[in-house]
Amino acid sequence: MSAPSADDLLVLLAVGRTGRFTTAADDLGVNHTTIARRIAALEKSLGGRVLARASGGWELTELGRSALAAAERIEAAVAGLAGPDGDRGLEGVVRVSATDGFSAYIAAPAGALVRRRHPGVAVEIVAATRRASQQRSGLDLEVVVGRPQVHRAEAHRLADYTLGLYAARDYVAEHGAPTTVRELSRHPLVYFIDSMLQVDDLDLARRIAPDMHESVSSTNVFVHVEATRAAAGLGLLPCFMADRHADLVRILPGEVEARLNYWMVARSETLRRPEVAAVVAAIRETVHAQRSVLLGRPVA
Repeated sequence: MSAPSADDLLVLLAVGRTGRFTTAADDLGVNHTTIARRIAALEKSLGGRVLARASGGWELTELGRSALAAAERIEAAVAGLAGPDGDRGLEGVVRVSATDGFSAYIAAPAGALVRRRHPGVAVEIVAATRRASQQRSGLDLEVVVGRPQVHRAEAHRLADYTLGLYAARDYVAEHGAPTTVRELSRHPLVYFIDSMLQVDDLDLARRIAPDMHESVSSTNVFVHVEATRAAAGLGLLPCFMADRHADLVRILPGEVEARLNYWMVARSETLRRPEVAAVVAAIRETVHAQRSVLLGRPVA
């Protein structure tokens, strides 16, 4: 066996982080065939398989994880040649998938924070309310609602947040505000489309207000907020979104509410990338700064 090529190891690093040859090829500016040839050469030099096929992509073998650790040391050594500025020279694209509300009010300001600190890092935000993917091809970080069941990835709890029931002041003026849970059955509900809801933890309406009938429903929480503001009914809304609008009032606080949590999911090797670590740090910082807002508490 010959010594592995540093270039081949860096190709493995790209594939290990993305799980796909095509994505790694795009990141490295080469074609898919070159990636396959480099991986084959690396496996020949190491005397074993470094990648194994998985659903929708590739996963590292035990030998591959050892080789990837060596590749990370090579990457760090090359980065160290940039000079004493350290992580201020970070570059790259970090793609984050998160729910609509988290994307707008946490991920977006966190992305702006990253850009101020590291102008060479671009943050892409994909807004989607869904379960954590079993194959994270094309994504560096996922933020989901509820504890995810994932394999070959790390899951970290980010923050708790509260959902409450809200009504527009115009709606209350016309229909009155319910004063008991039993009275909710006389009012329509604004929430997710039940048949299209993918997240089990968000399936709250039937438990919190089982007798309410649907009014305007949507897969997008911003639609919930605006429909509620337009007096379509009572909206079951994240407090950190609804409390921003003076024309919305909380209905039965303390009686009708739910505490949910955000979780972050990523591959272990992805989290070790300096630019990804910078985005994670900014997200955690933004979450910490808005903790009381997420929980629906008054801002001091």
